[in-house]
Amino acid sequence: MATRITARELFDQLQERLGLRWIAGQRGERRELESGEHLQRRPAMAGYLNTIHANKVQIVGSEELNYLDGLDPRQRWESLARIVNDTPLALVITKDRVAPADLRDAANESDTPLWVSSRRGHELLTYFQYHLARALAPRVTLHGVFMELNSIGVLITGESGLGKSELALELISRGHRLVADDAPEFTQIAPDVLDGTCPEMLQDLLEVRGVGILNIRDMYGDTAVKKNKYLRLILHLERQEYGPATKPIDRLYGDTSSRRVLDLDIPLITLPVAAGRNLAVLAEAAVRAHALKTKGFDAAQTFIDRQAHQMRRQEQP
Repeated sequence: MATRITARELFDQLQERLGLRWIAGQRGERRELESGEHLQRRPAMAGYLNTIHANKVQIVGSEELNYLDGLDPRQRWESLARIVNDTPLALVITKDRVAPADLRDAANESDTPLWVSSRRGHELLTYFQYHLARALAPRVTLHGVFMELNSIGVLITGESGLGKSELALELISRGHRLVADDAPEFTQIAPDVLDGTCPEMLQDLLEVRGVGILNIRDMYGDTAVKKNKYLRLILHLERQEYGPATKPIDRLYGDTSSRRVLDLDIPLITLPVAAGRNLAVLAEAAVRAHALKTKGFDAAQTFIDRQAHQMRRQEQP
């Protein structure tokens, strides 16, 4: 899913933290930066003023202002024209310095957002790079219920009507936490990290067939919901089929595989759904077993080793 951020959105999100003031180029508030552009080596998302390879957010500090002041009038005019013609998302002046009048005029004429911040240049660079990287990171929406089970981010998936929300409600009543129901959003914030969050419209809500929409925060308290969690495991609910065509299940290791989400392969455990099965207990057990495997403890392998050891003992004269 392509993501983008406009100059207005970026300003509103960082205005308070960075002490930003919008002093010129207000008509450029709809300028936007789209995902994919930030992956290019040049231009960078944010950086100090560069008139050759223009950064998307150009930071103008003391050295940059001194550089412009040292140019003769024609060179200065050409430099300012080149800066605004590169259509940066915004120009940001550091430490509440007074913006030169000709820079203000160039920003207004070209509809280039010109901001002033109370922060130093290196602070602005760090904040803008981090914020833009998060805002423009690859993102996808998946169908399911995203929860925190035993401190692990788990996505519960399965076809509609199979009981995902009922299972989530049972797990919440057992002390686990809800992140998002129906449409959790996952953002790849690092090469091996998918951060899951809830859309604002669905915050704290869980829809259960026959009961309706429940506000989990109001019913179970603030500790029953969580703002975000890293996705580490997928529990896929699958209707149990009986007959000659029934897919065999590995009785030792269970039904395990993986699912590709963006650039990551996420471990997946399939839980058969049938009458009389306690899915909440099974889900907790599956998550605990997965956590042990990641630490090097494998119950199935332990059983195989014990069996092999017993067979070797029996073969001895």
